[in-house]
Order: sequence, then C-alpha cells, then structure tokens
Amino acid sequence: MAEAIASLIADSEASLLGTGPVVIYAPGGRNRKRFPENCVTPHASEAEARAAARPEAGRFAAVASGPSRSSEGFRLYYLVRWLD
Repeated sequence: MAEAIASLIADSEASLLGTGPVVIYAPGGRNRKRFPENCVTPHASEAEARAAARPEAGRFAAVASGPSRSSEGFRLYYLVRWLD
C-alpha cells in the first residue's frame, strides 16, 4: 500500500513554509545561515522588521524562509538576506 507523499504531510505543516521579513535573535553575530524557530520573530513587512531590530541586543532584521523541519526534528528558518 503505497501512499502519495503529499498525503503524509499534515496540512498545517505544509502551509507554514514561506519567505518573509523577520527579526532574528543572534547574540553571536550574523555569521550563521539557519536559525531555530524560537530565535525568529516574523513581521508583516520589511519596514516593521527593521523598526523592531535591535542590533546592540543581538536582534537583526532579515528575510528568511521557513519554518522547515530539519532531519533532527527541529523547525528551522533559513536566511535569505539581512536587511541592513
């Protein structure tokens, strides 16, 4: 009994993946390309993300794709670009 892979993915999971403006908490700096879900705060617009950024506190505005489930079961966001 082979099932289509699409039927194995919950609808709630499939609708979450997207690309948009976020603020990423990265106290160690901006040298990584992927971030756990708990370090990312989505925003409605790039302007809103820039306004919420606090670089001195390790919170940087960016555009990221996600969340996506990693092979270890974590939900990750992948950096598209930083908003400077």
